[in-house]
Amino acid sequence: MAANAATTSTTTAAATRMARSPLTAAASSWRRAVDTGSRDTLPPVRVHDARHTAATLLLEQGIGIRVVQQILGHSQLSQTERYTHVTTALSQDAADRMSEALWG
Repeated sequence: MAANAATTSTTTAAATRMARSPLTAAASSWRRAVDTGSRDTLPPVRVHDARHTAATLLLEQGIGIRVVQQILGHSQLSQTERYTHVTTALSQDAADRMSEALWG
């Protein structure tokens, strides 16, 4: 009986933390924004789409992929790699850095 009470308490505490997490709040805000009159002006969008955009923008800002992995909550780096997209800006930055390293 005591074990069930401890499990229930732990589960309730975890659910309370999850309900208050910044990502949960962001998802709620996203849903409100999409549902509040924007249907007429925006194409259909999902929070999932924003995760891909956020991951790519973080990389473009110079944030390491391991940090992006942690922010997105991925357990495997390969999952994070699927979320990020190589943009022209990232490719150009890599080429510029290589040029600088080789020829100063």
